[in-house]
Amino acid sequence: MQQGSEAHGLKQALGVLRHRMPLIVLCVVVVAGAAYGFSRQQTKSYTASASLIFNENPLSEQIAGLPGSSANSTTLMAEEASNIERVKGGSVAAQTASILGRGVTEAKVIESLTVGGQGESDVVVVSATTTSPVLAAKIANTYVKLFVKKQQSANLQYYKSALAIVNRQLAELSSRQRTGSGSVELEDRAQKLRFLVDLKEANVQVAAEATAPTSPSSPKTSRNTGLGVVLGLLIGLALAFTLERLDRRVKEPEDLELIYQLPLLGTVPQSAALSRYARQKTRKPAVLPPAEAEAFSLIRARLRFFNVDRDICTIMIASPESGDGKTMIACRLAEAAARLGTQVLLLELDLRRPTFAQQLDIEPGPGVADVLAGGASLEEAIQSIHLPAMPGGESGGRALDVLAAGAVLPPNPAELIESRAMDALLEQAKARYEFVVIDTPPLTVVSDAFSLLTKVDGVVIVGWVRRTRRDAASRLHQVLASSDVPLLGVIANGSKVDGPGAYASPEDGASSFTTSVNSASPSGKLATTGQGLKP
Repeated sequence: MQQGSEAHGLKQALGVLRHRMPLIVLCVVVVAGAAYGFSRQQTKSYTASASLIFNENPLSEQIAGLPGSSANSTTLMAEEASNIERVKGGSVAAQTASILGRGVTEAKVIESLTVGGQGESDVVVVSATTTSPVLAAKIANTYVKLFVKKQQSANLQYYKSALAIVNRQLAELSSRQRTGSGSVELEDRAQKLRFLVDLKEANVQVAAEATAPTSPSSPKTSRNTGLGVVLGLLIGLALAFTLERLDRRVKEPEDLELIYQLPLLGTVPQSAALSRYARQKTRKPAVLPPAEAEAFSLIRARLRFFNVDRDICTIMIASPESGDGKTMIACRLAEAAARLGTQVLLLELDLRRPTFAQQLDIEPGPGVADVLAGGASLEEAIQSIHLPAMPGGESGGRALDVLAAGAVLPPNPAELIESRAMDALLEQAKARYEFVVIDTPPLTVVSDAFSLLTKVDGVVIVGWVRRTRRDAASRLHQVLASSDVPLLGVIANGSKVDGPGAYASPEDGASSFTTSVNSASPSGKLATTGQGLKP
């Protein structure tokens, strides 16, 4: 069970990525492009670095009268921080600006400099960042050299002061003290201090001079663009899953099964060949590809053998909302059954917004409204559409009977559909036809078709994947579940699932409606009278 849940979760995640991939790609392109453009607009900066090494001499410290330093980690860190502060402080920046000139000010030098340590060591790195690589190297080198010179001068001054103190102590010794051990130590110390003064030793040296950099230190266009790609991807994924969570539409065909708690009778692939608008523009018969034609054949086959214990003759095709494609599915399902020799009647009971006359290009004339009102008989209102022969298949002569809504729409469609005349019409249709497919208005929009729910042999619910809203489907399920409705299953329209592939022969895709119409065709005069099991 846990593995199945994980597999379903993975499938949903992959579905989100597939459906929202354009949004994710857009986020990546926009953020990465913004990072690239921003980097290209920034002024290029160059960084040159010179390093100093501090070499504290314990012997010199002892000679000068200073306590020796230990070499533990805490002391090294303290010395490193002290060295960094010594490099930063003083008037070295002003002297550097004075030497370089050419518009270089003390503030500019201070702004360009960065002083830092190099781990737990005696090395201090001095970096200068400017828009000129040559100037950056000059600032860094001039600064470290001046600092070394300043430290050398400070050390010399310190040793001279210490030597003067020792000489004064020697001069203050008495004649008897001059022959003692204290006089010898002072003489030895004075001699070493004179040596240090002559040596002019400094406790810091230039470890490495700066060279003019060949590439800018900022902006890092490639790095920023790469970070933009990563950030854009994260933003795109976050937006994709957030929008998917907020999207209340049906995502997958399986969602329809879960909502209605009904079996999935079939999936109708998303296809331009099934678009009614394409037929309206071309005004030519729409030829279905093999996958689309086989989809309706599979649905018809499942309905045919849905329940062997009872006959299913009248099937109502319903949907919660308009635009779910139920009319197209009703037409194609009726055609698929008629092609196999079944006597089929396609009945239009959407008396508010009928579309059969336009989609099937039939002649205007009496229809359902006229039959129910007593203005025409069933035989007078039925029109027969001849189906062309399929290549390599049937010999031709198949026909589909259609009972459209009629040319004049009634003001009271709900009352007509609920009338006894409607019951009589259904009884006549069941007596004359093996299969009656009924197209109805959306059930959550108007109440016209609710009276038919218990009068038909079966009800099929149509939902359009990624278009039908979950709340509308759930409302319809609550209504149907609380009544005695013979629900058969659901059909997922607009699905992107794979079709039957190689098993669908080219001949199966030749299904189409023709514009050849007979104004009246009683069922007894059909071009074919194939007898088959009721679906």
